Amino acid sequence: MAWGEEEHDWQRPKTLVLIPARLGSTRMAKKMLRRDTGMYLFEHTVKNVLASNFVSDAVLATDSLEIAEAARSVGIEAVMTSEAHKSGTDRIHEALAKLLAEGRGPWDVVINVQGDEPELPPEGLTALVEAFRDPKVELATLMTRLGPSESPTNPSVVKIVCDKLGRALYFSRAPIPSGSHARSISISTTMDPTRRHVGVYAFTPDALDRFCTLPESDLERVENLEQLRWLENGGRIQALEIRKAPPGIDTEQEYLQFVARWRKKAGNN
Repeated sequence: MAWGEEEHDWQRPKTLVLIPARLGSTRMAKKMLRRDTGMYLFEHTVKNVLASNFVSDAVLATDSLEIAEAARSVGIEAVMTSEAHKSGTDRIHEALAKLLAEGRGPWDVVINVQGDEPELPPEGLTALVEAFRDPKVELATLMTRLGPSESPTNPSVVKIVCDKLGRALYFSRAPIPSGSHARSISISTTMDPTRRHVGVYAFTPDALDRFCTLPESDLERVENLEQLRWLENGGRIQALEIRKAPPGIDTEQEYLQFVARWRKKAGNN
């Protein structure tokens, strides 16, 4: 019997984490190669991912020989991918195809963790893999409560609302739910349906293939959020809530804050 068909027969699926790592970055030049802690930014992400018992393999997917060489110098496997990809999902799709063509795998679950997510809690990867206990789940992602400093009006904070079964209804850069009625009623913090989307995705290999063959959708273009392509074409995204998840690193300030947190933690060990 295949994994996931019956819960009592469920065995941990073989899981590959692919970590997209581009050299180009509009808000922080060459951030993947920053090494203020003594480790590359992508190196922190890979080591954090490999700390999870639910991960079978972790491979960097990059468009940069410089990043690939840096990865190999610290013992991290890297796969070269095209510079033309518009999204990390397209990049990991190519990387997966290359690994399979080399006779690697197969894997039951493929997880996309961005290279600038060095502090993803291990519970997040556990939740993603365990979502596939349900054989109907093809794509899963993470969410968490908005932090005190995270405004629903900030377009950089992607919001998600779900149905009562934890399936995503919509993602937006705008506040959701919104409108005059939503503003006129009082919603307690514990009842607030809005969550911050944590941009980590887990796919079955078949779902990843289908996702990358779908054309860019109207809602995807409006919101600049590729996951809406899947919803707009009738797919389901299972969203798992985790207690906390530091945001990814997009700016110099965010990187320096990460470095300070890392040094404080390292000093306490």
